[in-house]
Amino acid sequence: MKRLIAVLCLIAAPAAFAQPCPAKNLLYWQAFPAGGESDISGRHQQLVLKKKCPSIDTIIQYKPGVGGAVMWNQLNSLPGDGLNIVGINLPHIVLAPFEGQVQYKTEDITPTFWFHYTPDALVIPEASPIKTFQDFVKAAKANPGKLTLGGSGVNSANHAAHERLNTEFGIKTLYVPFKGTGDMTIAVAGGHVGGAMSYTAFAINNKGKMRALAVAMDKRHPLLPDAPTFKELGVNWVDGAFRGIGMPKSTPAAARKRMSDLWAELNNDPEMKALAAKSGFELVNVGVEQMDAFMKEKIRVYTGVAKQMGLVK
Repeated sequence: MKRLIAVLCLIAAPAAFAQPCPAKNLLYWQAFPAGGESDISGRHQQLVLKKKCPSIDTIIQYKPGVGGAVMWNQLNSLPGDGLNIVGINLPHIVLAPFEGQVQYKTEDITPTFWFHYTPDALVIPEASPIKTFQDFVKAAKANPGKLTLGGSGVNSANHAAHERLNTEFGIKTLYVPFKGTGDMTIAVAGGHVGGAMSYTAFAINNKGKMRALAVAMDKRHPLLPDAPTFKELGVNWVDGAFRGIGMPKSTPAAARKRMSDLWAELNNDPEMKALAAKSGFELVNVGVEQMDAFMKEKIRVYTGVAKQMGLVK
């Protein structure tokens, strides 16, 4: 009986986690400061990976600045040993190169796995006299260019969403970029900016201090039931930011495939699903097999966004 149980355990274990653990510690490089959505998701992955692979650590390193460009400029200078992974974001890696102020091009980035999506959300401080989206539009039209909205980075998902907000609703608000969501949280909570064009996760993780006025989803978020969708407000707007991991171009294809498969297993772990739901992240699974088609479509879509933002002449 003991032998039978041992055999059954050996059979069951690969079913739960078929992908072998990395041989050494992983270096997980973040392009935004601690405290933002990228950091939160990285910490979730660190936690679940430690449960799966207790003999190694996932060491998170930060190189923030210029909307992620400080880190992404250096991505391909990292060792291609299969142990260096870098947090990457869409539409950031498509939009920023159009402006010509960053050293990397979109094709320099080698995505390995896209693990979640965060819907756009218009968020204001809880103490704000603005209570509804209608109040917001009224205030913006009464004082064109005076109402400020924070966002993470320039030519980022937040920046693109801010431009769309102004265009769709015929208003003029001022975009104030921050290094990352962590920095922006302090400014919004302290009333230094009027609000933020951020994500559902930002509103959820700061409940009590922030309030979402609208979300870019097909239906209302269960954790933000009072926030209408932009569709309810008359605009077909379902969009946000994708987060994933990339690896240096020198990384062998087999190593990238192993990391892609490992991240897929993390996403399918029940604890990861619970953590993502609690923080307002929508899990997606785009691995190396689907990457070319996925990126081709996203580049097409975000090139259109870049034209709207005046980045493409």
